[in-house]
Amino acid sequence: MKKIIALFTALISFVACTSSNDILVEAESFSTKGGWSVDQQFTFEMGSPYLIAHGMGNAVEDATTTISLPRTGEWHIYARTYNWTSPWAEGRGAGGFRIGVGNELLPNELGVEGNAWEWQYAGSVNIEKRGEQTLRLHDLTGFEGRCDAIFLTQDKQATPPAEVEALADFRSKHNPRKATIEEFDFVVVGGGVAGMCAAVAAARLGVKVALINDRPLWGGTNSSETRVHLGGHIEMEPYVNLGNMIKEFGPLRGGNAQPAENYEDDKKRLFLEAEENLTLFPSYRVYAVESNDGHIEAVRAQHIETGEEVVFRAPIFSDCTGDGTVGYLAGADYAMGRESRDEYNEPSAPEVADKMTMGSSVQWYSVEDDAASEFPLFEYGLNFNEESCQRVTMGEWTWETGMNYDQCEEFERIRDYGLMVVYSNWSFLKNRLQDNEAYRNRSLGWVAYIAGKRESRRLLGDHVLTENDLVQEIAYPDASFTTTWSIDLHYPDPENTKHFPGEEFKSICVHGATNPYAVPYRCLYSRNIDNLFMAGRDISVSHIGLGTVRVMRTCGMMGEVVGMAASLCREHDALPRDVYTSHLDALKTLMQQGAGVQGLENNQLYNLGGNWPTYRKE
Repeated sequence: MKKIIALFTALISFVACTSSNDILVEAESFSTKGGWSVDQQFTFEMGSPYLIAHGMGNAVEDATTTISLPRTGEWHIYARTYNWTSPWAEGRGAGGFRIGVGNELLPNELGVEGNAWEWQYAGSVNIEKRGEQTLRLHDLTGFEGRCDAIFLTQDKQATPPAEVEALADFRSKHNPRKATIEEFDFVVVGGGVAGMCAAVAAARLGVKVALINDRPLWGGTNSSETRVHLGGHIEMEPYVNLGNMIKEFGPLRGGNAQPAENYEDDKKRLFLEAEENLTLFPSYRVYAVESNDGHIEAVRAQHIETGEEVVFRAPIFSDCTGDGTVGYLAGADYAMGRESRDEYNEPSAPEVADKMTMGSSVQWYSVEDDAASEFPLFEYGLNFNEESCQRVTMGEWTWETGMNYDQCEEFERIRDYGLMVVYSNWSFLKNRLQDNEAYRNRSLGWVAYIAGKRESRRLLGDHVLTENDLVQEIAYPDASFTTTWSIDLHYPDPENTKHFPGEEFKSICVHGATNPYAVPYRCLYSRNIDNLFMAGRDISVSHIGLGTVRVMRTCGMMGEVVGMAASLCREHDALPRDVYTSHLDALKTLMQQGAGVQGLENNQLYNLGGNWPTYRKE
């Protein structure tokens, strides 16, 4: 039987007793989430997954769990929370909520003050009988209120530390966990299209594979959580069978920001579950790497809801996280931002290197109502007017934020700004626009809270793909997957800059024309971590080179190549670089064959979302 690890159970939430009178409850472990959602995107920045009340302006259903209070008397309750609108507006924020204990709703509104993640006092409750009590989160606004943890104490002064590292130490001391150990031939971290293809390709070639993903759904930005279409072409020379497996799980309908069913999440899950050599670990987030002298021994992962920990040991790993998380934690060489023109002699690069990246998108759409509908007034420092508002009923890839911010260290701010502009603009259209007939009978139908990220860390390999490789069509002996997208780079929209300088939320794309190009295999492994592959947008490319390889069909093919190379590593007790130096012919044979089912219909022409590649004219 297929071994699937999925720890979504109705367990009583984890409770850590810090003393005989203190109880710590992790919000993400609530047994009933109600309308609250688990958000793990910013664990490295703020220290933990948390629950978010993503109601698009409508208060969400309570989250509840059961706790056991060991003593009677007065209990003081604190919540770790964040006033998320504070970077743009002083005063009371948008994401208010309250905490209930038993049948009593505590008096203080949380999440509407302060300007950082902090412990806020919810109030106190008198317990007359010790034992089980219901603990609940009661949302007040539907505007992204967030709760990380709840602390109950009979000593009002005994609050946990606020600083992230000290709080992590506090949690580990009062929540000792014995991690389980799992051993595999190959561990793939990241369950987007690249990771899916890497894992399945290796599994089909006899490799025992673990696939770890920090969300419950597979497919990355092509899942219903983010809703980005599959881009790029497959079945391209010199290896026309690369990419066949994408036809096995790719959704039949395309487009960005479309209804959830268009992205066929179950089809991806079933594709993975069919592989006997593949063990799935959904909702596990890798947070640490055990490495020694440029060699990864293991990665440590924690379940984003239960907190269960697993140590994964293997001779070979692949970083398919997008952010290059495994490589970064292992000390891999990486780049971020735009290189200077002199670094790789790229004609289109800026003269001076900078930190600009392509941004992240919070996509959204509205739906038609039967009658006029209301939307709460949402004005938190980002004030639209008749000239600056966006008179649209949906937003897809052009709604892009964070180009001038660090896409890893400042990602929560980047995502939150994406939510800010959607709600602020929609509020203006509904409540302030003079002629708003087009919006009176419309309401928000879907807004992403999982942001779609285009660029962050790029792990450096033995070859770095640059503009010159693409434009000059330099042929290398280790040519592998073929990229077919233009050099598609995004910049702040000048029209948006006029109204929101430095805080743009709209983008333009500039296409550099290229012909299909077979990318060297040496871009798919780290140059200084000897047993680390990478596939996806974190491969070894320059900022300009990333513009053509970052679309998902292309990422899937590079994952397929990595899976094939991993099988050769297992067969020959080799490392990724050894495949290039000693087993390249064997890799070419595998690439000729492909790892996917052949003969399936290629429906990609219906699934490109309108963003066609631009080929360079001869």
